[in-house]
Amino acid sequence: MKTTILASATLIAFLGGAAAQATCIYPRPPESLPDGATATYDEMVAAQKAVKQFDADISAYNSCLELELESLLANPELDDARKAELRVMQAKKNNAAVDDVQAVVGRFNEQLRAFRERSEKDKKD
Repeated sequence: MKTTILASATLIAFLGGAAAQATCIYPRPPESLPDGATATYDEMVAAQKAVKQFDADISAYNSCLELELESLLANPELDDARKAELRVMQAKKNNAAVDDVQAVVGRFNEQLRAFRERSEKDKKD
């Protein structure tokens, strides 16, 4: 607990207090995705909508991060090294968010393939 408090205080001091003003909230991915081997059409459509919403939410999050970075970089007290560190941190957050979307989309696409294969098999039977 002491380590967490110390780390938080250090981060706030490191950012010059800007961390306390952070407003970008990381969106939650869809709770779960249906099993394509057993899901109904409506469940797959709902999952697709949830995945698309997560993608849109991540895009908004990344836009927020960019605005937050611009605000931080406008601080005349920051030197070039600190500005470079902030850019790197923002890029890492952006990349992690994009990786999360790609993972969710990948899992959904696997289930969608299973759903389509099952549908095609059902048509033949």
